[in-house]
Amino acid sequence: MSNEFRAGDASVSQHRFAVIVSQYNTRITTSLHDAALATLKENDIPEENIDVVWVPGAWEIPLMARKFLESNNRVSAVVCLGCGIRGETTHDQHINREVSQSLSQLGHEFGKPVAMGVLTCNTVKQAEARAGGNRGNKGVEATQAAIDMLRLIDLLKSQ
Repeated sequence: MSNEFRAGDASVSQHRFAVIVSQYNTRITTSLHDAALATLKENDIPEENIDVVWVPGAWEIPLMARKFLESNNRVSAVVCLGCGIRGETTHDQHINREVSQSLSQLGHEFGKPVAMGVLTCNTVKQAEARAGGNRGNKGVEATQAAIDMLRLIDLLKSQ
């Protein structure tokens, strides 16, 4: 018989979170930010256990995530929020790819959840749909993923 693990609803209120938000495309990222903080609040994370940092753009998110992860257990998880929208060139593709790969690498390197809430959209309309529109809010999804991963990590530690 195999063991099966699911996140469940164990408390994560003892954990600390960093929420890193890009200032670029602020109308979109503010919606992601607000949804992320609401999700943390709904999961009983005390305000004093949440650090929020606004960085210039998505490119800067991985460096700030690294700084939090290196900071002597200051955080248990990092939620990264941004928005890259296709323009006239392929600039967005290069940024989006590097940000995604860097965040994935950081999660593996530090063994902590690094949630990817950086939108990579073709149009502003697509971004709006994913920042509280008819496609939900990726700020909620990324934050909930970080919470669920912490619950699973805690569960595995207790086994």
